[in-house]
Amino acid sequence: MTNMTIHTTALPLVDAEASLVFWRDAVGFEVRSEVGQGDMRWITVGPAGKPDTCILLQPPFADPGISDGERQAISDLMAKGSFGWILLGSDDVDTDFARIQAHPSVEVIQEPTDQPYGVRDCAFRDPAGNTVRLRQV
Repeated sequence: MTNMTIHTTALPLVDAEASLVFWRDAVGFEVRSEVGQGDMRWITVGPAGKPDTCILLQPPFADPGISDGERQAISDLMAKGSFGWILLGSDDVDTDFARIQAHPSVEVIQEPTDQPYGVRDCAFRDPAGNTVRLRQV
Protein backbone atom coordinates (compact mmCIF):
# COMPACT_ATOMS: atom_id res chain seq x y z
CA MET A 1 0.00 0.00 0.00
CA THR A 2 1.18 3.53 -0.73
CA ASN A 3 1.52 6.30 1.87
CA MET A 4 -1.88 7.95 1.38
CA THR A 5 -3.16 10.79 3.57
CA ILE A 6 -5.99 13.28 3.68
CA HIS A 7 -4.58 16.54 2.33
CA THR A 8 -7.62 18.82 2.04
CA THR A 9 -11.21 18.74 3.19
CA ALA A 10 -13.82 21.32 2.25
CA LEU A 11 -16.32 23.28 4.31
CA PRO A 12 -18.81 25.83 3.03
CA LEU A 13 -18.50 29.50 3.87
CA VAL A 14 -21.13 32.20 3.75
CA ASP A 15 -19.19 35.30 4.80
CA ALA A 16 -15.53 35.06 3.81
CA GLU A 17 -14.40 37.76 6.25
CA ALA A 18 -16.23 36.18 9.20
CA SER A 19 -14.78 32.78 8.28
CA LEU A 20 -11.28 34.26 8.16
CA VAL A 21 -11.73 35.78 11.61
CA PHE A 22 -12.96 32.45 13.02
CA TRP A 23 -10.37 30.13 11.47
CA ARG A 24 -7.37 32.48 11.64
CA ASP A 25 -7.98 34.49 14.80
CA ALA A 26 -10.08 32.18 17.00
CA VAL A 27 -8.86 28.72 15.96
CA GLY A 28 -5.34 29.93 15.17
CA PHE A 29 -4.89 28.39 11.73
CA GLU A 30 -2.75 30.07 9.12
CA VAL A 31 -4.21 31.28 5.84
CA ARG A 32 -2.57 29.39 2.97
CA SER A 33 -4.33 30.92 -0.03
CA GLU A 34 -7.23 33.10 -1.10
CA VAL A 35 -8.72 33.06 -4.59
CA GLY A 36 -11.64 35.04 -5.96
CA GLN A 37 -13.48 38.04 -4.62
CA GLY A 38 -16.76 39.06 -3.01
CA ASP A 39 -19.12 36.13 -2.47
CA MET A 40 -17.01 33.88 -4.68
CA ARG A 41 -13.88 33.40 -2.53
CA TRP A 42 -12.05 30.16 -1.86
CA ILE A 43 -9.81 30.28 1.22
CA THR A 44 -7.44 27.56 2.34
CA VAL A 45 -6.43 27.41 6.02
CA GLY A 46 -4.54 24.92 8.14
CA PRO A 47 -2.49 24.39 11.28
CA ALA A 48 0.85 26.21 11.37
CA GLY A 49 3.78 23.96 10.54
CA LYS A 50 1.57 21.30 8.93
CA PRO A 51 1.34 22.30 5.27
CA ASP A 52 -0.06 18.91 4.26
CA THR A 53 -3.27 19.41 6.26
CA CYS A 54 -5.74 21.93 4.80
CA ILE A 55 -9.33 23.04 5.03
CA LEU A 56 -10.77 24.63 1.90
CA LEU A 57 -13.48 27.16 2.77
CA GLN A 58 -15.62 27.49 -0.33
CA PRO A 59 -18.83 29.11 -1.51
CA PRO A 60 -21.45 26.35 -1.45
CA PHE A 61 -23.28 27.62 -4.53
CA ALA A 62 -20.38 28.04 -6.96
CA ASP A 63 -21.47 25.09 -9.12
CA PRO A 64 -23.72 26.51 -11.86
CA GLY A 65 -25.51 23.13 -12.02
CA ILE A 66 -27.14 23.56 -8.60
CA SER A 67 -30.89 24.05 -8.89
CA ASP A 68 -32.83 26.61 -6.87
CA GLY A 69 -34.31 23.75 -4.82
CA GLU A 70 -30.87 22.33 -4.06
CA ARG A 71 -29.59 25.80 -3.16
CA GLN A 72 -32.49 26.24 -0.73
CA ALA A 73 -31.96 22.77 0.79
CA ILE A 74 -28.26 23.50 1.33
CA SER A 75 -29.07 26.90 2.86
CA ASP A 76 -31.59 25.29 5.22
CA LEU A 77 -29.11 22.60 6.32
CA MET A 78 -26.36 25.19 6.85
CA ALA A 79 -28.69 27.35 8.96
CA LYS A 80 -29.39 24.35 11.21
CA GLY A 81 -25.69 23.49 11.47
CA SER A 82 -26.15 20.09 9.87
CA PHE A 83 -24.52 20.53 6.45
CA GLY A 84 -20.76 20.73 7.10
CA TRP A 85 -18.65 19.53 10.02
CA ILE A 86 -15.08 18.64 10.87
CA LEU A 87 -13.33 16.84 13.73
CA LEU A 88 -10.02 18.37 14.85
CA GLY A 89 -7.52 16.88 17.29
CA SER A 90 -5.74 18.62 20.16
CA ASP A 91 -3.22 17.53 22.74
CA ASP A 92 -4.93 19.87 25.26
CA VAL A 93 -8.64 20.32 24.57
CA ASP A 94 -9.26 22.40 27.70
CA THR A 95 -6.56 24.97 26.91
CA ASP A 96 -7.60 25.22 23.26
CA PHE A 97 -11.27 25.48 24.25
CA ALA A 98 -10.53 28.36 26.64
CA ARG A 99 -8.56 30.23 23.96
CA ILE A 100 -11.11 29.65 21.19
CA GLN A 101 -14.24 30.39 23.23
CA ALA A 102 -12.75 33.70 24.39
CA HIS A 103 -13.00 35.01 20.83
CA PRO A 104 -16.21 37.00 20.20
CA SER A 105 -16.94 35.26 16.87
CA VAL A 106 -17.29 31.81 18.43
CA GLU A 107 -20.55 30.03 19.15
CA VAL A 108 -19.96 27.24 21.69
CA ILE A 109 -22.08 24.12 21.17
CA GLN A 110 -20.51 21.97 23.89
CA GLU A 111 -17.91 22.68 26.58
CA PRO A 112 -15.15 20.08 27.12
CA THR A 113 -16.82 16.86 28.18
CA ASP A 114 -15.65 13.33 28.98
CA GLN A 115 -17.81 11.25 26.65
CA PRO A 116 -19.12 7.81 27.69
CA TYR A 117 -17.32 6.30 24.67
CA GLY A 118 -13.91 7.27 26.05
CA VAL A 119 -12.91 10.61 24.53
CA ARG A 120 -12.84 14.18 25.82
CA ASP A 121 -14.12 16.72 23.33
CA CYS A 122 -15.92 20.02 22.80
CA ALA A 123 -17.71 21.69 19.90
CA PHE A 124 -18.17 25.07 18.23
CA ARG A 125 -20.06 26.41 15.26
CA ASP A 126 -18.24 28.52 12.68
CA PRO A 127 -19.85 31.56 10.98
CA ALA A 128 -21.28 29.37 8.18
CA GLY A 129 -22.95 27.05 10.68
CA ASN A 130 -20.39 24.25 10.32
CA THR A 131 -19.88 22.12 13.42
CA VAL A 132 -16.26 22.04 14.57
CA ARG A 133 -15.58 19.29 17.13
CA LEU A 134 -12.27 19.35 18.95
CA ARG A 135 -11.12 16.02 20.40
CA GLN A 136 -8.34 15.24 22.87
CA VAL A 137 -5.71 13.07 21.16
